[in-house]
Amino acid sequence: MQMNDAQQRRPVWRWLRLIANVLVCFAILGASAAAIVVINRTEPTAQTINATRKSAALVETITARRGTYRPRLSVLGTVQPAQDIVLSPRVSGQVIELSPRFVPGGMVREGDLLLRIDPADFENALSIRKSELEQAQASLEIEQGRQSLAEKELALLEGTIGEANRSLVLREPQIASIRAEFNAAKAAVERAELDLERTRVSAPFDAQILSRSVNVGSQVSPGDELARLVGIEEYWVMAAVPVRSLPWIEFPNPNDQAASDAADVTALGSTVRLRNPGSWPEGTERLGQIARMIGTLDQQTRLARVLVTVPDPLGQSSDAPPLILDTLIETEIEGKPIEDVVRLERKLVRDSDTVWVMKDGMLEIRQTDIVFRDADYAYIRSGLDDGDEVVVTTLATVADGVGLRKINDASDPEEIIGGESAP
Repeated sequence: MQMNDAQQRRPVWRWLRLIANVLVCFAILGASAAAIVVINRTEPTAQTINATRKSAALVETITARRGTYRPRLSVLGTVQPAQDIVLSPRVSGQVIELSPRFVPGGMVREGDLLLRIDPADFENALSIRKSELEQAQASLEIEQGRQSLAEKELALLEGTIGEANRSLVLREPQIASIRAEFNAAKAAVERAELDLERTRVSAPFDAQILSRSVNVGSQVSPGDELARLVGIEEYWVMAAVPVRSLPWIEFPNPNDQAASDAADVTALGSTVRLRNPGSWPEGTERLGQIARMIGTLDQQTRLARVLVTVPDPLGQSSDAPPLILDTLIETEIEGKPIEDVVRLERKLVRDSDTVWVMKDGMLEIRQTDIVFRDADYAYIRSGLDDGDEVVVTTLATVADGVGLRKINDASDPEEIIGGESAP
């Protein structure tokens, strides 16, 4: 009987334990809900700071203007001499005199004496050749006298001598032989005079001496190097230009008959401005002209090469800074004029060649057609109209229709763009 009573009590305890667990769960859920309600009712209230809330962003703008502009191509160039020679003697001998200006860095003018080779042997040779000429001339005069006598004798024998023997009687072969000897002797004298003149080595053009390889007492012969000279009337700058930029450079037209003169041809090329910030004073520049395009690409950079001519490279007739050979120099080429375009700073052209425009107080994102870009500007054919207000300010929110307002139009300097709320 006791076993049965125990078995009957067990289901009752199980039910009581289950009911207790359910009540505990409901109590926990109720407490959680009450806590959430309390937190929501007791959180701090947001207060607006002293700022004027604006729906339009304050921006700076510039006005787009259509016109004709010349792009400027900024590239690098290398200074090279237009005339560069290795001076050699044309006769052999010993150097007996050097000009004081015949030193590295010296300036010489065309025809200035640079050095003298010992002329003694050449003067002696000239005397011998002159003697031979005088002897040949005397022989010619004697033979001409004999010919005169032969002509008189032929006149007495007229009709008895045939035409075949006439030239022999008049000594014409002898005259021809002696005249040939006379001409050869005369040519030998001229050659000896030329050799003697060549003992004086002179500057072939206005030049600067870059190096000298001889001194007084040096023995020289044809082909030996005496010095290296470069012309000082003009230098070249060999500039490397991207191939895509070549159509915008003005080259002289060699077929233009009106510009056949070299100076006129140079004037037809694009103007070039040269700068060397590392060596020249700030703002200093030199002018050159595009002369021609070199017909091959640089093997290393794959860039096209154009030739720029620079007159008076050493600044002898002006206050311009001198150019130094082999210098790497900034070269700015003035391109062909581009008509009916808007020139805009490159930084104002946004992603995908778009431009931000303020129109009726709202932002418009314009797609543009850019004809050309140089180092500073983009040249826009379409997408901008004359008088459009281009937004300069960088915006955090970019979308068509965003409200804009010019900074100059803001009446209150304390205005804050898009006033925020703070707790």
